[in-house]
Amino acid sequence: MATTADTGIAPADPGSAVGAPAERREGRQKVTGRARYAAEHHLPGRAHAWPVAASVARGRVRSVDASAALDLPGVIDVLTHGNAPRLAAPDDPVLAVLQDDRVPHRGWFVALVVGETLEAARAGAAAVRVAYETEEHDVTLDAGHPGAHVPEEANGGHPARREQGDPEGAFAASAVRVDTGYRVPPLHNHPMEPHSSTAHWDGDRLVVHTSSQGTTPVRTTLAAMFEVPEERITVTAEHVGGGFGSKGTPRPDVVLAVMAARHTGRPVTVALHRRMLPSVVGHRAPTLHRVRLGAGEDGRLTGVLHEVVTHTSRIKEFVEQAAVPARVMYAVTDSLTEHRVAPLDVPTPSWMRAPGEAPGMYALESAMDELAEALDMDPIELRIANEPDTEPDSGKPFSSRHLVECLREGARRFGWSRRDPRPRSRREGPLLVGTGVAAATYPVLVSPSTASAHALPDGSFAVRVNATDIGTGARTVLAQIAADALGVPLDRVRIEIGSTELPAAPLAGGSSGSASWGWSVHDACTRLTARLAGHTGPLPEGGLSARADTTGTADADSPYARHAFGAHFAEVAVDTVTGETRVRRMLGVFAAGRILNARTARSQLIGGMTMGLGMALTEGSTMDAAFGDFAESDLAAYHVPVHADVPDVEAHWIDEDDPHLNPMGSKGVGEIGIVGSAAAVGNAVHHATGVRFRELPLTPDRVLAGLREAGV
Repeated sequence: MATTADTGIAPADPGSAVGAPAERREGRQKVTGRARYAAEHHLPGRAHAWPVAASVARGRVRSVDASAALDLPGVIDVLTHGNAPRLAAPDDPVLAVLQDDRVPHRGWFVALVVGETLEAARAGAAAVRVAYETEEHDVTLDAGHPGAHVPEEANGGHPARREQGDPEGAFAASAVRVDTGYRVPPLHNHPMEPHSSTAHWDGDRLVVHTSSQGTTPVRTTLAAMFEVPEERITVTAEHVGGGFGSKGTPRPDVVLAVMAARHTGRPVTVALHRRMLPSVVGHRAPTLHRVRLGAGEDGRLTGVLHEVVTHTSRIKEFVEQAAVPARVMYAVTDSLTEHRVAPLDVPTPSWMRAPGEAPGMYALESAMDELAEALDMDPIELRIANEPDTEPDSGKPFSSRHLVECLREGARRFGWSRRDPRPRSRREGPLLVGTGVAAATYPVLVSPSTASAHALPDGSFAVRVNATDIGTGARTVLAQIAADALGVPLDRVRIEIGSTELPAAPLAGGSSGSASWGWSVHDACTRLTARLAGHTGPLPEGGLSARADTTGTADADSPYARHAFGAHFAEVAVDTVTGETRVRRMLGVFAAGRILNARTARSQLIGGMTMGLGMALTEGSTMDAAFGDFAESDLAAYHVPVHADVPDVEAHWIDEDDPHLNPMGSKGVGEIGIVGSAAAVGNAVHHATGVRFRELPLTPDRVLAGLREAGV
């Protein structure tokens, strides 16, 4: 460890160590407007571009009439499949924009108008006239869709189908059985900052500022598509206004910006309108669930069957892995988990916060609540009775699993013991009040990363890693990891992130960012500390440096099943006159390894819980069968929760010491908060009303109809 004599720096302040609630380093920049986002790079001569979206659900472009647009003042040019630069075929066909005349779904970009100003480009796009040859389309998902099939694998590389023992026979022979279905509609990410990119060709060098969860994959993709060596491309993402998975891969905005910059010879910004996002940046695919749970009279599961039907586009297969959590959660020897997917004429679905786990655990945890009711058993005790010794799917021991402790501690904090288990047992005038619980799980993911650490003559340290801060507080947490490894105060550590000019690192996704980047930062700083310990006298003018690459260690196979776990509790009040459901309080307790920053972790957990509340009560998208379009395409129609919807949300955690993860002992917290929270709200609504609603969101019209049908 570096000492005072080595560096002239005082010992670290315990208040800035790993785990402390250090304030976000970029917080003041963001609240004062000094933080620059991708569309805010005002380069000399910059132009703006506005895409033209297809207005048919399937077909081909017959002609594009750009004459009216080109006559408008300020319009520079109009790119179409006829004159746009030819690109090498991308690995992701979603990025093959303006390369041919096909229209695979409504909203697909068929032209790009470049203007001197954003207003000119937008006006030009409105003046472009496109004629189509339309074809019959199919955008309607149902469980019996003739095109639905079992693919080879689901998202994340999971086998699409797993069967153990005799699940059908075990279920049929079970003393108590639940056989029910659940529906989760399409959901949209809607980050605060829409997808935007600014591109500039400087001779044979390309510089791109983009709103992305990882600049390294963006550079790799652009290099392949534009046939430019990666070393001649710099991609930065200095600040990113959220992503929730939708910015985890390059999106059409960055390809269009680079294409237009090459075509015009000028810097070009493409900032997508929010109404465009549902069609071109991914969405959470709808999932239709059939869950069958069989149990003995003692509540022990004898058979678990979770079957999911979902959709994908015709241009790229993406299968929401919603049945996978059932392979992890509960002790059972006879199980079936299966995904079937139907290719439709819809936009390509993609990652959305906790893909697979969020919709899958809604269904599984709702079914567990129904099983508890059938058994006349407390739903917490049912979950505890089915606690496995090892991971049911793999047979591996858990590196740590403290779900029971989360359930017990959550019950204590929430006041669960005061709950009357009978539905409709608590009424306040026209309001029915109820409480619900659900469990949560999310895998521990980690990828190889590189980082460098530098001790400078002035006593400060510079740590460099191409991490991306999408609003999670990554800058701050990485600085804490570095300060902890170096044994110095936090304010002596400078963190540089968000550029491909820095040591390569994986994207921010899968709750793996801090674990992946932090591992390499920790190792680089540990090596630097060793160099400093062996150094005498003043530091050389250039300081001392150390690098780390966790390839071969971070990605090594583990003999342990590594997951985060948690428990959600919710109290709701349902208005029997209007059907409106109000969540009065939510409480979550999580076991996510060592918490690296109490302030940012609590923020992430509360954010996830709030997103789950939206999934339960307000968020949902409707596919218009006639037009092949999502009806809810902006925040006026797609309703996300606001402050008034979440009056009391608490996030707590269990102190978990897990030596089988990474040097920090951390698990991700970005997604565990949303997993299971929608089920807790849904279970609370059932407890309040006695009516089981199995389709999200629980909007007033849906709830009121259910209450009327039940005679409530």
